[in-house]
Amino acid sequence: MADTTRNAHADLDAVSGQTTTGHSWDGIKELNTPLPRWWLWTFYLTILWSIGYWIVYPAWPLVSSHTRGLLGYSSRAAVAEDIRQLEARREQQAAVLRTADLEQIRNDPTLLRLAVARGKAAFGDNCAGCHGLGGMGGNTFPNLTDDEWIWGGKLADISTTITHGIRWDQDSNSRMSQMLAFGRTGTLKPAEIGTVVEYVRSLAGLDVANGADLAAGAKLYAENCASCHGDQAKGNQDLGAPDLTDAIWLYGSSRTAMVDTVTNGRGGVMPAWSGRLDPETIKALTVYVHSLGGGQK
Repeated sequence: MADTTRNAHADLDAVSGQTTTGHSWDGIKELNTPLPRWWLWTFYLTILWSIGYWIVYPAWPLVSSHTRGLLGYSSRAAVAEDIRQLEARREQQAAVLRTADLEQIRNDPTLLRLAVARGKAAFGDNCAGCHGLGGMGGNTFPNLTDDEWIWGGKLADISTTITHGIRWDQDSNSRMSQMLAFGRTGTLKPAEIGTVVEYVRSLAGLDVANGADLAAGAKLYAENCASCHGDQAKGNQDLGAPDLTDAIWLYGSSRTAMVDTVTNGRGGVMPAWSGRLDPETIKALTVYVHSLGGGQK
């Protein structure tokens, strides 16, 4: 056990020359080293500062409230004021967009910057979950940055798509189309589906299976597919029928994916945003999507 003693009087330490507190542990004396004066004065100033803070700002809790302070400052009120000012600025911007049509916005550099900035924010909040932050899309979700549009890429076309959605049964003006399930309904037999798939692959410049009967595939295509996709398979934006010759495939270009498409049909859904976003935001979204690189004039 350590031998702890308490000296009756403090003395000077022979090594450091510093006074001691009079305590020693196992012969080791405790030096009485005061804090630096600058530190003490700083500490005292912080005490004075805290007293001033208590007086000037809200500080002490009361039974049902708190002291208000001489300035009457409230962080909650400050945030509320910041939000009010932000909403006021947004309302000014919305008023400008509200009175301008899409062509005016596109042709006016100031309005265009305003719409793109607002549209980018709205896109990140509402559209990026499916189309990606950059609008590049993915499997089953269209790429908005290329120049391939199923329903048209003009400003008016994009606005209609955003406003009313695609195959959205809650909007009577939603874009509607349906690719038939040729295999599931028995319209085409599995062998015939394989034949027409090889023919479509040849139109898109994809590899074709050895021995594929492209003439038979062309006949099947003309009888079952040309009414929507066109005789040259260039698609029809009025019907939402994609171009089959550009090798841009929403559901994949593998044989398995193509056979599945012809067998079971396709019918992706996009919600209508007219009931969720105000008209100004839809305008801004339209201009932003159009500006991503694939918009048509």
